[in-house]
Amino acid sequence: MDAQTLTYIFVAFTFSVYIGIAIWSRAGSTNDFYVAGGGVHPVLNGMATAADWMSAASFISMAGIIAFLGYDGSVYLMGWTGGYVILAMLLAPYLRKFGQFTVPDFIGTRYYSSTARVVAVVCLILISFTYVAGQMRGVGIVFSQFLNIPIFWGVIVGMAIVFIYAVLGGMKGITYTQVAQFCVLMFAYLVPAIFISMLVTGIPIPQIGLGAEVIDGSGLSVLEKLDRTLIDLGFGPYTEGSKSTIDVFAITMALMIGTAGLPHVIVRFFTVPKVSDARKSAGYALLFIALIYTTAPAVGAFARINFVDTVHNAQYSQIPAWFKSWEDIGLIGWQDKNGDGKIQYAPGAPFQGKPTFSDERRTDGSREVTNTTTTNTNEVYVDRDIMVLANPEIAALPAWVIALVAAGGLAAALSTAAGLLLVISTAISHDLLKKTFAKGINDKQELFYARVAAATAIGIAGYLGIDPPGFVAQVVAFAFGLAAASLFPAILLGIFDRRMNKEGAITGMLAGLVFSLSYIAFFKFVAPEMNTADHWWFGISPEGIGTVGALLNFGLAFVVSRLTPDVPKEVVAMVNNIRIPKGVNKPSTH
Repeated sequence: MDAQTLTYIFVAFTFSVYIGIAIWSRAGSTNDFYVAGGGVHPVLNGMATAADWMSAASFISMAGIIAFLGYDGSVYLMGWTGGYVILAMLLAPYLRKFGQFTVPDFIGTRYYSSTARVVAVVCLILISFTYVAGQMRGVGIVFSQFLNIPIFWGVIVGMAIVFIYAVLGGMKGITYTQVAQFCVLMFAYLVPAIFISMLVTGIPIPQIGLGAEVIDGSGLSVLEKLDRTLIDLGFGPYTEGSKSTIDVFAITMALMIGTAGLPHVIVRFFTVPKVSDARKSAGYALLFIALIYTTAPAVGAFARINFVDTVHNAQYSQIPAWFKSWEDIGLIGWQDKNGDGKIQYAPGAPFQGKPTFSDERRTDGSREVTNTTTTNTNEVYVDRDIMVLANPEIAALPAWVIALVAAGGLAAALSTAAGLLLVISTAISHDLLKKTFAKGINDKQELFYARVAAATAIGIAGYLGIDPPGFVAQVVAFAFGLAAASLFPAILLGIFDRRMNKEGAITGMLAGLVFSLSYIAFFKFVAPEMNTADHWWFGISPEGIGTVGALLNFGLAFVVSRLTPDVPKEVVAMVNNIRIPKGVNKPSTH
């Protein structure tokens, strides 16, 4: 049975499971819809959190970034892993003890202000839509390649599936669906990694294989071979970084504290019965996440080695079918600059822009690219987001492994997309309507508005996913930067600074959000030609500017709170109750 047929079978089966779970666990109340009734077991919640966390950026794009950036790509690995530790230790237990539904709920109540709540909702929606664009893009890429449909229709199909189990099941349906999705994506990531590690090094554990010797008789380790190969082709060494120290620090920090401010992950700690269960589920989630995150560097290195060995100097007429199938959907491109019929892979863009469906093929099978040719010798365009998905094909693994990876990629993207869309709908129905602008609505009406908001959010997310502003992990990095600059400081100060008042929090959130959003928009959309280290402020890229935004948020919030009225005593008492364990004498509310 060929890979495409198996892919149809795997995807159809897993989607049937997801939809079946959604129907079985459909939400009957707002408590079910928002926090799954608050009764999820810590182990299951840990698996669901890991699936929520293992987005398309983690599953599809992170190893691709590491494959092409090498050492520089490690910032994503460090930032996303370290951020989860911050979230689990500093924020999750306290927010769970607070006991409400949403992040804006905490901010609105802690800062005794409807304005603070609305500002938090605006931040949440911007962050979530930026994040979800990358997820829907990942869905489109998987569908278009493995099910042989355009990316546009791939996104549409993904929207339909998410609509069924997010709108029908709410958090209850999403939680138990994500448990199944985690199992799928875990096996889909680890199985090909084990296969390829065996083929390259003879060692079945990818984490060990990354430092082992390649079994090609060269006597070189994986990283040594990769360094030599890339240097010979004109690239920089794989194990040496090109980013400045300050940019590495800024991106890593933005990803870390942005992680701790992501609402779709924070809400997971409201779905367990007790505060102690929140800590346990965080520990389980970190264990489950580590299984995949520690494998990603090996996957990236193996993918780059296999790609170079397969593509460089290969005769196009004899190139394996996987290259042409990815070329057909515009995610790989080749332009024969010297007319020798061979593929030359080197640094630099092979042409201005990238291939599209409208480009015509030459009689020899190569793609006629109408854009202006660049002067470098590179003839290959490759989208970073395909490396994990194409890796089993490049390594000529069995067809069922290729199908499994397709199902895993979809599980990763859909699980996170569903979580993000739910927090958007919850913010609109619960925080904007129930708690702010339509306080008189009943539970049934609130549930109806939540479903309408989720359906609308899915439509907008699909539109963004068809043409997002960058490759998947880059788009997601922007979302983390916005979360770092806006929500994280307000949440952290709300827990640990009893003197932080509504004026300080609102000022800080708005300043951090506007500054970071403006910086990203300028370099990515207004003047992309200036998006170089020579023009960045302090040498910090748009991916890392959330760190500066967070510092601005913290600084302004602190100063403004000290120059404006004190926090009401009942709010100070609430903060003490959140922070201090039961049975301990609480400090004064003065």
